[in-house]
Amino acid sequence: MTAEQYFEDGNRLFRDDLYWAALLRYRQAADEGLDSAILHYNSGVAHYRAMQHIRARASLQKALQDPGLRIATQYTLGLNAYAAGETEEALRWFRLVRDQDANRKLRSFAVVAISRIRATEQKPDEFEIRVAERKKKRAFADLEFRARVGFGSDDNVFRTPNQNYIDFSEPTAPLVTPVPQTGTFLPLSLSVKYMINSLPFEGFYGAYRLAGRYYQDKELENGNEYLHEASFGSEYSRKEGSRKREANSAFKIAHHDEIYYDPDDGVDRTINGVAIDDRMNYIRYGPELSLRQAHERLSVGARFKGQLWNYEETGVVPEYDHEYFVVNFFGQYKFTQTSLFRLTAKYYSRRFGDRPAFDLDGQQRVGNPNIRYDYLAITLRARQRITSSMWFGWDVERTARTDQYVGYNDYTRDSFRFEFHWTPGDRIDLEASGIYRLYDYPNALAFHNPVAGRKTQESADARLIGTFRMTRSLSLVAEASYRETVSNDIRIQYERYQYMLGVRWQR
Repeated sequence: MTAEQYFEDGNRLFRDDLYWAALLRYRQAADEGLDSAILHYNSGVAHYRAMQHIRARASLQKALQDPGLRIATQYTLGLNAYAAGETEEALRWFRLVRDQDANRKLRSFAVVAISRIRATEQKPDEFEIRVAERKKKRAFADLEFRARVGFGSDDNVFRTPNQNYIDFSEPTAPLVTPVPQTGTFLPLSLSVKYMINSLPFEGFYGAYRLAGRYYQDKELENGNEYLHEASFGSEYSRKEGSRKREANSAFKIAHHDEIYYDPDDGVDRTINGVAIDDRMNYIRYGPELSLRQAHERLSVGARFKGQLWNYEETGVVPEYDHEYFVVNFFGQYKFTQTSLFRLTAKYYSRRFGDRPAFDLDGQQRVGNPNIRYDYLAITLRARQRITSSMWFGWDVERTARTDQYVGYNDYTRDSFRFEFHWTPGDRIDLEASGIYRLYDYPNALAFHNPVAGRKTQESADARLIGTFRMTRSLSLVAEASYRETVSNDIRIQYERYQYMLGVRWQR
């Protein structure tokens, strides 16, 4: 392109808030021979928006030679100096703009800027101190409340396989002919959190959360499920300049309830005439701790969790009781104000107390050690803001699971996730996300039967959410989701669409 074309393209990128890309075009225009005051001025403003204050000052100093740009340049030099923490220099530039008569609009802006700088330098009087203390007392305790209720449609309530199959785990059984069932449900979520800010940077809280799904048709009641969770803990947050430190700790206890049904028809499961429909109900509890240290560009953090999961006893089949541990470390770097990159390493383990491990032929023999699965995951995350109201991001994750007995249930899982957020107006938010997971099982068998061959599995999820804020606290939320799992173990293969419309209230 010509120098003028580079310059015009730089202006276009600047209008889209892509300051680094605009600076590249301005430099290319200069390399092609363009040397004008407007180029130096635009480069200076772009450097200022990108927080490169030394380079901004150098470019703007060159633009001062143009009489037509002198006043605007002086005002921008004042903004740049104040952003760089050089108050006296900022006042000097603002006074030059204040004392001229050629541009009355910028003169009024300069007067406001000078008064605001002087106001920040003044110490509060006794009355202002009393007002601040009174406000602080009012904020001694905070109450957060969120509730969402709506109406939903589900085209596969019981995650039923979408094709006929032979159950190779029971070779003598007849051909299975599952039929997916469709129904409507009531999605419900509720959360309450009460915080006591007893210390300057730390508060203590108690919280409760409810999440559930309730189907309207009596024959679909086995699809109902809900979760109650109570927690209490502390939150510490302190910010000094561009540095921020956070530490959160909590103890949580939750109760989960669902029916253990047969996906083929949604009927309660039984073993030798004994009902085991409560097998998947559990209570879990344990402590959590998270730490985060953030600077202007670099952030690091860690998370620790330990839980006990206590499932219902059935007496005729092994229980799912297990210990769950998580250790998570991350590092995040902001390249610019609009882009960041994060690397996360995560280790977690599930150690069962009453489930025999699998042999390589797919059999769970009495006397085998209990199951222990260890997981190691590495995640790369990137986020890019396109405009002030739009951003997108992607995640790539590799997870390796190790079956600590003979490796029967080892797998490697590759996950690819995409997110897009757009706020086209003050009242509207739009979100779209999708994730694809591919599993590689080196040893596991479909149906746990060598005849069926090595197990394969992949899945895909997609979600669209639209939010319309009717008032400060009340919003209308529409959501559509899709889930598909494909496997040669047909028992776990299904496709599902869900649509929901509801209202959300929060304060």
